[in-house]
Amino acid sequence: MTEIKIDTEGAGQVKLADEVIAIIAGTAAMEVEGVAGMSGNLTGDIAQMLGRRNLSKGVAVEVDGGGVKVTLNLLCEFGYKLQEVSEAVQRRVKAAIENMIGLNAREININITGILYYNNGGVSKKNCQKRIKSGYNEP
Repeated sequence: MTEIKIDTEGAGQVKLADEVIAIIAGTAAMEVEGVAGMSGNLTGDIAQMLGRRNLSKGVAVEVDGGGVKVTLNLLCEFGYKLQEVSEAVQRRVKAAIENMIGLNAREININITGILYYNNGGVSKKNCQKRIKSGYNEP
């Protein structure tokens, strides 16, 4: 974990951990319509099932100089245009980082790792597969 030092014009130092930027980015991404969640590793997924919410799950942060590179692993909702969702996430995350921290968000990379289909308030992989197949096979 690296720390980012922000100069406060002689008033002292502010240090931010990478996880702070990851939480800001993850929270901003979750505000975009069409984003169903963040995709993390197995340990993070198990922790979330146990009731501990990790807002930095699925977010990688790299800091170089005065700039930040963020990579987000997203789960999107079925029925949304993925390019539009990705662009909206990039804009929202960039604005959040630049407004809250004052650092230049140089790169916001999006990896869409899955699509979720909601059926009566729940997720159904089986119904998602049926709907995709029937939707593309219809004349």
